[in-house]
Amino acid sequence: MQLDDPVCYCFHISKRKVLNFIRIHEPKRASQISECGGAGSGCGWCIPFLKKYFAMHAQGDLEFQDEIIAADYARQRGAYLSSGKGVAAEGAIAAPKDDSN
Repeated sequence: MQLDDPVCYCFHISKRKVLNFIRIHEPKRASQISECGGAGSGCGWCIPFLKKYFAMHAQGDLEFQDEIIAADYARQRGAYLSSGKGVAAEGAIAAPKDDSN
């Protein structure tokens, strides 16, 4: 994912905003990233990514790259929501349409 791609689709929070929040506020626990506009407190899809960013920062790695591209991230979130594992917050970025039918 690129820096300006959304990480938290529920609250429209980009990877850049999350990384800057972590860098500036230095949260003690990954769960404190929710103070960044509510990131991770909606459907829950982004929580593993927020935890990864927190861990990478703790290791001093500020330049790491995600292995996933934004379109795949969005599709996987759509599948996550469709499976009933989470409910998107009101006003969330909509999941992409499933074109497999």
